[in-house]
Amino acid sequence: MSERSIGPFQVGPVALGCMNLSHAYGHPATETQARALLHAALDAGVRLFDTAALYGFGTNESLVGPMLKPHRNRITLASKGGMAGVRGDDGVMRRVIDGHPKTLRRNCEDSLVRLGTDVIDLYYLHRWDPRVPIEESVGEMSRLIEEGKVRALGLSEVGVDTLRRAHATYPIAALQSEYSLWSRNAELGTLQATRELGIAYVAFSPMGRAFLSGKLPAGTSWVPGDIRAGMPRFQPEAYAKNLRLLAPMQAIAQRADCSLAELAIAWVLHQGEHVVALPGTTRIDHLHENLRGAQVALDAALLAELDALFAPEAITGDRYALASQREVDTEKYAFEQC
Repeated sequence: MSERSIGPFQVGPVALGCMNLSHAYGHPATETQARALLHAALDAGVRLFDTAALYGFGTNESLVGPMLKPHRNRITLASKGGMAGVRGDDGVMRRVIDGHPKTLRRNCEDSLVRLGTDVIDLYYLHRWDPRVPIEESVGEMSRLIEEGKVRALGLSEVGVDTLRRAHATYPIAALQSEYSLWSRNAELGTLQATRELGIAYVAFSPMGRAFLSGKLPAGTSWVPGDIRAGMPRFQPEAYAKNLRLLAPMQAIAQRADCSLAELAIAWVLHQGEHVVALPGTTRIDHLHENLRGAQVALDAALLAELDALFAPEAITGDRYALASQREVDTEKYAFEQC
């Protein structure tokens, strides 16, 4: 597949999410593993690398920034603020969503230091803070562009209304949200809105947090720190029901002459020329498998089969528990509150 546009940047259809190296799945990579993976991605032509202040409470930026620095002029570096770790009076780091201008500025400046760069190519608001009008948050982020600290702006996990308001304040280059065969909220409006507005749709977790790869064990026992342990669709009863989808998906993959992971990536990329897939991994073999997904061609019949197989009503369990669902400005949640 051809390169895709994110604001002023041209990137490959498959990017690399760096979160897995430090955060969320219970097995952080060693420095040696991280370096090998990043170099393999660079050698394979990956252009977009994505991190955030939240990941490992800053450790992910500190890990990947120096490793990518020698290649800075040939990559697009993305990070996020507005959701970061804050140390409480008890000394424990906790995730805090804060979209106040002063906080966003501090988050950005801290990220620049950790990343070891003078400018972040694509800077996202990681979560919209409903206490702060989106216009205020984006307005402050636009001032970071004026000061040369950021080159383009993005948003993460927002709905159509918030996206349009933000874009009217300052041009938004990318919307990053979860999108995969089994997470289809994008189709309630944001996928079409980004297409209309000329905004890239950066689809994180395009393999459903590894579920769609078929490589998770049937009776998963989560290690400490793995966020899937608290997600409804990975709970034992729901997970057992969801596993039934993989056999018919495998049959489709065989007809498309590809693996399940390649099929999942290919499906996402076929949803529009403005869509970029953002999988994450700690393994080089998985990295190359993800990239091969961009070479898989799916005809209309196969796409229709996949759409029907993974219709939203066929998925058991929400993607987030209620507390986390309340933190994302998705159309599904907004509709549920009406």
